[in-house]
Formats: sequence, C-alpha cells, structure tokens
Amino acid sequence: MLEAIDLSLVNWSRAQFALTAMYHWIFVPLTLGLSFIIAFMETIYVKTGNPEWKKITKFWMTLFGINFAIGVATGIILEFEFGTNWSNYSWFVGDIFGAPLAIEGILAFFMESTFIAIMFFGWKKVSKKVHLAATWLTAIGANLSALWILVANAWMQMPVGMKFNPETARNEMESFWDVLFSPMAVDKFLHTTSSGFVLAAIFVIGISAWFILKKREIVFARKSILVAAVFGFLSSIYVVFTGDSSARSVAQNQPMKFAAFEGLYNGSEGAGLIAMGIMSTTDSHHSNENLMDFNVKLEIPNILSYMAYMDWNAFVPGINDLIEGNEKYGILSAKEKMERGKAAILKLKEFKEAKAAGNAELASSIKAEFQSKDFQENYFKYFGYGYITDPNVLIPSVPLSFYSFHIMVALGMYFILFFFLSFLFTIKGKLEKHRKFLKLAIWTIPMAYIASQCGWIVAEVGRQPWVIQDLMPTMAAVTKISTSAVQVTFFLFAAIFTILLIAEVKIMMRQIKIGPKIKEEGGHN
Repeated sequence: MLEAIDLSLVNWSRAQFALTAMYHWIFVPLTLGLSFIIAFMETIYVKTGNPEWKKITKFWMTLFGINFAIGVATGIILEFEFGTNWSNYSWFVGDIFGAPLAIEGILAFFMESTFIAIMFFGWKKVSKKVHLAATWLTAIGANLSALWILVANAWMQMPVGMKFNPETARNEMESFWDVLFSPMAVDKFLHTTSSGFVLAAIFVIGISAWFILKKREIVFARKSILVAAVFGFLSSIYVVFTGDSSARSVAQNQPMKFAAFEGLYNGSEGAGLIAMGIMSTTDSHHSNENLMDFNVKLEIPNILSYMAYMDWNAFVPGINDLIEGNEKYGILSAKEKMERGKAAILKLKEFKEAKAAGNAELASSIKAEFQSKDFQENYFKYFGYGYITDPNVLIPSVPLSFYSFHIMVALGMYFILFFFLSFLFTIKGKLEKHRKFLKLAIWTIPMAYIASQCGWIVAEVGRQPWVIQDLMPTMAAVTKISTSAVQVTFFLFAAIFTILLIAEVKIMMRQIKIGPKIKEEGGHN
C-alpha cells in the first residue's frame, strides 16, 4: 500500500494546506486581540461618557470588521480541505476531530454573527450597556471560536480521550473533557490567543504612531497607544509564561519537535540551551538534508533540562537518541517503533480477514488481543510508524524549526521592551519628541506578523511527518486524487488569497488615511 503512494501528491497537499493556514493566520490574530482592545475602549467610553472614546472605538471597530470578513473566507476553505485533501485522516479520526469543529461552527455562525451585527449596526438601536455587552460577547465569541480550532489541532499533536475501534478502523471519542482539557490544548489556546493580543496591540500602536508623525488626531493616537501599550505589555508577559508551559508540554509529548527547534542532536543530562546559533548550509556530514551543523552557537548550560522537565540535570533526548534509541534512558529506536507499528497494522489486517472469512471465533480472539492493555501500550501506540519505511522521514527540518523558534522568541523579548517604552513615553507626554521610536513602531507591525507566522511554522513543521502524533503520518492521511488537481487548486488559492490580502491592505490603508470621524452622527448618549 505504501509503495503506491505518490509522494509528490503528499507534498503538494501539504503545501496547499500550509498556504491556506498561513494566509488564514494573517487575519486571525488581529481579530482575536483587536476585539478585546475595542471592548476595553468602549468600556472606557461608557464609564466616562467622553465622546472621544466613542470615536476611538468606532475607528478601530471599522478596521476589525475589514479584517474579520476576509479571515472568515480563508477559514472556511481551510476546514473544507480536511475533506478534499485529507479524507483518510477525516475517516480515521472524524468522530473526534469533528466535534470541536462543529462547536466552532456553531459559535462562529450563531454567537459571533449575532453579536457582531449589534456591535456594528446597533449604535442607534440599543442602549449603551447593551451595545457594550454585544462588543464584549463578540470578543469572547471570537476567542472561544479559536478555542475549538486549537483544541482540534492540539489533539492531533497529543491524541488523548479516545479509543481505536478495530470494527470500523476508526478512532472514537471516549472522553470529551480529556480532549478539551489536555495539557497540550490548554497551553496551545492560552499561548496562541495571547500572542494574538500582542500582535493586535502592536498594530494599534503602529497605526497610532503614524497619525502622530502626520500630526493628525494626536489625542486619539495617544489614548489608543495608552490602552494598547498596557494591554500589550500584560499580554506579552503572559505569552512568556504560556510559551514556557507549551515548550514543556512539547518536550514531554513531542520530543522530536523539541529537539528540532532547540537544535539538539545528541541528548545529555544537564542539557544546555542554544540561545543563538548559525547553521552551516554547506559541508554538513549529515546525509539527511533536514540536519545541519552549527558554525557558531552560544549555549547556556543546564537551561534546556530545566525548561523541559523542571530539573537542572534531567536527560533531554536529542534527535540521534530518538532515531537510534537509547537503552539507558528507555528510548526505543525508530526501527523498533516501525516494527511494532507494522505488527499493529498486521494484527488489524488479520482481524479484518477473519471477519471477512466468517470466522467469528478467530475474529473475536484477535480483537480481544488487539484491545488488550499490553498490545495498546506496546504496539498500537506506534501504529503510525508502521507506514514509515525510512527513519530519516521522522526528522523534521531542523534549520527551519530552529530559526523560526529563535526568531519568535527574540521578537517576543523585543515586544516586551517596545510596550514598556510606548507606555512610558505616552504617560510622560514625550511621544511626539521620539520620532525615531514612532517610525520604529510602524515597522514593528510586520515584525509582529513574522513572529506570529514563525510560531505556526514551529508548531506544524516541527511535528512532521505526523498528522496525528505517532498514529498517522501524512502519507497515510492524504486523499488519493491526482497531483495535478492539487497543483491547480494550490495556484488558484495562492492567487485568490494574495488578491484578498492586497485588497485588505488597500482598504485598511484607505480607512486609516481617512481617519476617525470628527463629527459624531448621534446615536445613544
């Protein structure tokens, strides 16, 4: 079965999904964070009655609406791709994966659509407090919508709360709460949404800095920066804590991903953290193109062990340990896992053949063995490895994972300082004097998007080749369609998404140049 798989089909399907996901993720973080910033601004308006805050709220609400609409379009396509390009995956785990996606759909199309309508069109139709409630519920709804997508993604990276049914050859949900509250899901939701808060705060500060440089709407800009700086600073500090927790969760559940983004080839006790490093693009002695040696690296002793296991001297496995095995620390080799995975696949095949032959007694015996605790823990646990023919496939791109992770972390540290200075200059009334800082604020906007995209590269590239960690690789999950069909849709989507992005940027820039409306149009007071 594996020999018949067209690897070009797998690669193009992955590329199409990555394209859609990365374009979608351009729009989502701004929606997550800006919705809460707007809610805070409107709360200040309702509390103070100052019309300036209403003007501020409505301006940022307009930009939120533009971004939200285009984000929905890319998100819908992303969900359909599970069926069109990854139908084997959808069959294998549809009973589990479908539940959070269904809940997300209900939230997105009922809760969000209802309250977002009131938020945009209800200024003259409902009271201040009702409108404020709708704004807050829109923000909460947008983030709850993200929750279910992230729960589904986390389950793919740490499958829990399920059991495999050999009768249907499908995974079935055993505990919804285990899926919802798995450590991976909690960490992913908190880290991802809070990173969206950081991006939105930088967006608000950057646009406001442009107004100050143009000597327009100075009061509006100062107030916007003050709210965004406080919100962004608190969020960026929180991102550090959630990122630390996420890294620990990855170390314990996806050790290969952890080793890849930390550039750890050989495991050790008291493992050091590579704070900075430059990898060689030539003269690598590795046969695998995903492995590159370091030309230069700055390593801090013992930090990696503590970060992964809260123990300064803990053993952290490297890539070589995970491929070749390490008997001392009870780490199976990739080849051993592959053999056990093949044994699990063979056992499932024997069960199917016994059923097809009408041998109920043999089928029942094989099923009982298959579902036994020993077989599940020692063989089915490695089910996906049975589809792997070359251990080198199990190693993700180390350079891409390493650089993406370290760029994300470096920018995250910069953002903390950026928010602090934004707040300090604002409360001291010195923003206009720091023109270089204001220009830097504008350029920080693309930096926030780079950091955000790097985060998803780490999460998704680092777990390759797995669609479901240890249970299903990409080669087994892909739909058997023609490669040319995927190529056509890839380029079609690339063109459409690029046009949408250009359109959004142009519409946003036009709206920003218009600025907040000076004359209010009435409405509730």
